[in-house]
Amino acid sequence: MRVVITRPAGDAQAWVDALQAAGHQTLALPLIDVGPATHTQPVVQAWAQWSNFQAVMFVSAQAVRYFFERQPAATMWTNCPRCWATGPGTHKALLQAGVPEACIDSPAADAAQFDSEALWQRVSTQVQAGKPVLIVRGHDVNGGLAMVSDAPSIASSSTAQVGTGRDWLAQQLQAAGVLAQFVVAYERRAPVWSAEQKTQACEAAVNGSVWCFSSSQAIQNLEHILPTQSWAKARCIATHPRIAQTAQGLGLGEIHMSKPSLTDVLVSLESLA
Repeated sequence: MRVVITRPAGDAQAWVDALQAAGHQTLALPLIDVGPATHTQPVVQAWAQWSNFQAVMFVSAQAVRYFFERQPAATMWTNCPRCWATGPGTHKALLQAGVPEACIDSPAADAAQFDSEALWQRVSTQVQAGKPVLIVRGHDVNGGLAMVSDAPSIASSSTAQVGTGRDWLAQQLQAAGVLAQFVVAYERRAPVWSAEQKTQACEAAVNGSVWCFSSSQAIQNLEHILPTQSWAKARCIATHPRIAQTAQGLGLGEIHMSKPSLTDVLVSLESLA
């Protein structure tokens, strides 16, 4: 089966290799460019306040990687904040960053979906009123869902502009008497595609390829890159209902749901063969 991987370039190769090993013809067309935040002082400031947080929630594996790039050498894991992850990829990134398993909270492996709502079901009983929770996230340079204040400081939930899932989590924290604070650890941009990549994408829109989408922003970037392309004959796998909704808005003719793990995506692909 022909499969298009749209993850950022730093994440795509592992997926390409695994899918090719499973016998699929795989093409990487990254739809999000990821890099460190322009302003790094807020992350340094967050590390300086590390012990003041009862928990630090990471919105993605990229949030973990770029936040931990600024980790002080003497970080201790005794009396440390809990580290919250919305899914298995973020959980794995925390382990790779050196966070002990005992310090991580994330949805159960058999959870119906991996998002802020599922995470809240896991952690809601442990939050303590009066002690802040830090949410580590990205900034969308193109002005989309991940945007927060440009001010080089940690933002509170009253000043940050946040995406749907993070906004919902901040509301739950506020209702529990907990201040949610936000810090930008990385920036996301729409990619600049070559003429060859655009040609490959147009072909994949009509030749039966299955597009794998793990981000609504990726679909929005695709629409921006190829504004006149019809997607009525295209097929895709979306890893969250909100992503599927965005794909529907683009006009994809066939949309299938899967959990975001590689194993689950492989099972979904087999069902489409």
